[in-house]
Amino acid sequence: VLSSQDKANVKAVWEHVKGHEEVYGAEALHRAFVCDPQTQTYFAGKDLKENSAYLHGHGKKVMSALTNAVAHIDDIEGSMSKLSDKHAHELMVDPGNFDILAHHILTTMAMFMPQCLTSANHRSVDKFLSTVKHVLTSKYR
Repeated sequence: VLSSQDKANVKAVWEHVKGHEEVYGAEALHRAFVCDPQTQTYFAGKDLKENSAYLHGHGKKVMSALTNAVAHIDDIEGSMSKLSDKHAHELMVDPGNFDILAHHILTTMAMFMPQCLTSANHRSVDKFLSTVKHVLTSKYR
């Protein structure tokens, strides 16, 4: 459960993410695809090279969805319900991939904005991403 301090920390960090969703998302996805090749399974036939238009477009979608979740941090479940349905029923994404991507998102954030990712902020963003993962996998049950 996100505390009020966690929510404040996440919102503060996300102010530095806004406007960079495409770059951060593409970097996180690229890292996931390279470090954890099994994540490529759901992207057959897509250009997953580091600077591909597809990778940048999908990265922007991922991070924009997280930006939306931050904007609705008191109702993450409601704000991500459609995405949860899509990932569970249409795309049938392995829920373990959400953990992998969350790891690479945190790594990317630490790489691009180390000054923002203090230990307290890191913990809060990690909890936020865990909450998002829980919401995204809730429809699998």
